Amino acid sequence: MKKTLVAAGVIVALGVVWTGAAWFTGKQFENRVAEMIAQGNAELKRTSPESGLELAYQNYHRGVFSSQLELVVKPVQGAQSSWLKPGQTVVLNEDVDHGPFPFAQLKKFNLIPSLASVNTTLANNATTKALFDHTKGQSLFTADTRVGYSGATATDITLVPVNYQQEQDKIAFSGGEFTVAVDGDSNEMSLKGNIDSALIDSVNEYGQRVQMSINNLKTDGSSELTSFDERIGQQQLNLEKLAISVEGNELAVFEGTALTAKTEVAEDKKHLNSVVDYTLDSLKVQNQNMGSGKLTLKVGQVDGKAWHQFSQQYNAQANALLSQPEVMQNPQAYQENFRQILLNNLPLLLDSGPVITVAPFSWKNAKGESSLNLSLFFKNKEELKQPVKSLGEELLRNVKSLDGKLSIPMDMATEFMTQVAQLEGYQKDQAEKLARKQVEGAAAAGQMFRLVSTKDNVISTSLQYANGQVNLNGDKMPVEALFGKFTLPGMGGEAPAPELETPMAPAPRGPMIAPQ
Repeated sequence: MKKTLVAAGVIVALGVVWTGAAWFTGKQFENRVAEMIAQGNAELKRTSPESGLELAYQNYHRGVFSSQLELVVKPVQGAQSSWLKPGQTVVLNEDVDHGPFPFAQLKKFNLIPSLASVNTTLANNATTKALFDHTKGQSLFTADTRVGYSGATATDITLVPVNYQQEQDKIAFSGGEFTVAVDGDSNEMSLKGNIDSALIDSVNEYGQRVQMSINNLKTDGSSELTSFDERIGQQQLNLEKLAISVEGNELAVFEGTALTAKTEVAEDKKHLNSVVDYTLDSLKVQNQNMGSGKLTLKVGQVDGKAWHQFSQQYNAQANALLSQPEVMQNPQAYQENFRQILLNNLPLLLDSGPVITVAPFSWKNAKGESSLNLSLFFKNKEELKQPVKSLGEELLRNVKSLDGKLSIPMDMATEFMTQVAQLEGYQKDQAEKLARKQVEGAAAAGQMFRLVSTKDNVISTSLQYANGQVNLNGDKMPVEALFGKFTLPGMGGEAPAPELETPMAPAPRGPMIAPQ
């Protein structure tokens, strides 16, 4: 009897402690909501000012063990442009289980004490009704978030399948799983997830039915905020297959696409270094395997503060441009304006003397592999103040040095051009003959101008530049002399033009190249 009474007393005591702790942490969470909303708005303003959106909350109801509230996404009052129209809102339903041991986390056997566990779903209102029509009445996503006492969050997001069809457009989406983690100060973030499949089926401007599908998309990345208020980190993206078809005929298939990007602060804590690795295992065009490729691009010695200023100015000017309806309705003016914005702000990035390296850019097929390696060093703003000594230095005023090497096996180039000719409608034997003539003609022209050399059936060239002097395939000369090499025969040129056979008449294009 005594043991029973003791056990009952312990259970009651635990219940009292749990209830008190849950009430206390619930009140803590309520006090923290406004802080989290402010952090979210600051992040929105910093990263997506063009959205014209802000966060707010409403209808907060706090209980002992749980609470409910609504998180509202709405247009910023007075914003010139916004992703939502005036009066539109996106509402998220938030169901909060109080800590220190939220019931939702206990269901997952997660015994780490936490401030709260939040279940988030999309509310069905006038703005989001169309989404619910295509998800069979379900919320497009469900998010379960554990909120730590430090303010750190860990969120598991589930995207539900979507089947959308309206007139001639169709979207089929398998759903996906993502995990997002953010530290208490919103400085460190990570994202990991995958999508099994997605398909977009529509009609292009020629009236042709175009279908694009992806299979097995995975992403994994993390980032942190630097002292100059820019995010750095690493990101990995893998896509098993991307297929594009027109009128039911396969146009192009990309298999084994992988992209890895990394940006970090240099040892001096002032500059940024970035590297991007891109690989493609296979490219098939109209069922022809065109080969595989890879690219490694490095950009170093970029001033961090200058990059922050560049991104701020570029985004501000781009947002101002996007708010002009007359520009948005004119594609040519749209592209020209964006190009001008980029050129106007680019000097900010060049002041620190950045370094760009391509090592390598390569393409491989059944007959060989071509590769390009390039290093380009720019002068910093102090070096640009020094007077130039020649016309060549003036022509390449911003360039400090350059080192490039190109190698193209003729068999590989011939195979590639043969495939291109076949895509244009030539029979295989005709395509091979034409491709061989094109490659041999290009090699002869390059040798005529002494731009390339051919050895062991490989076309290659090497170019170095520094201090106004060029070294082209072992020939040293001023930059001006390099441009002189392009003088045509009869106008001071040294070498006679090679005899090139008359090319074959182009074959009729296939039905996949142009509309019927």
